[in-house]
Amino acid sequence: MTENVNPGNPQPPVPPRRGQVSHQDPSRTRARPATLAEQRARQEAEAAELAARQAEIAEAERKAKLRKRLLIGGGVTVGVVALVAIWYAAQQPDEVTARCVDQDGVVVDDDYCDDDYARSHGGTSHGGGGIFIYNGGRQYSYNYGGNGTKGQKITGGSSIRPKDANISTASGKSIQRGGFGIRGGSGGSSGSSGSSGGS
Repeated sequence: MTENVNPGNPQPPVPPRRGQVSHQDPSRTRARPATLAEQRARQEAEAAELAARQAEIAEAERKAKLRKRLLIGGGVTVGVVALVAIWYAAQQPDEVTARCVDQDGVVVDDDYCDDDYARSHGGTSHGGGGIFIYNGGRQYSYNYGGNGTKGQKITGGSSIRPKDANISTASGKSIQRGGFGIRGGSGGSSGSSGSSGGS
């Protein structure tokens, strides 16, 4: 029996069978929006990249300024005065802020990194005053050059005391005077006493 086909009434399109890949039109396909976690991760990565770039620029500017001082001082005169000026410019110490942090890297009161305070509260200092240990085993030490306020986790900086730098706490207590070989505390070891300049 012959089936009547009406040319004026086309048949509906046959849906693709399971397992077939349907064609996507690039002009109509939309990308999946980023999740909150992906957006946060992207923002943190961009912030970290910006901070690293700014640090590189600041260091390059500092070196360029020092180089300019040396060139200017050397071009003025070859006498002893010029040589002293060049040497003095090269010896200018950096200004570094020390912040007392606990063993988790959280900023605490400067008192915890002070020899006198540690002794009066049953604590001891080790490494020439670099690490302060109190009853119960809690440890405190200075972070040099990092950023953070009391109660916050420190960011950046180092636990190694920089040489030839003027170091003071956030409260203004002097720990080390740099330049011309001058040291504060116990001779500039990586852990000299925090109480050397503020009694």
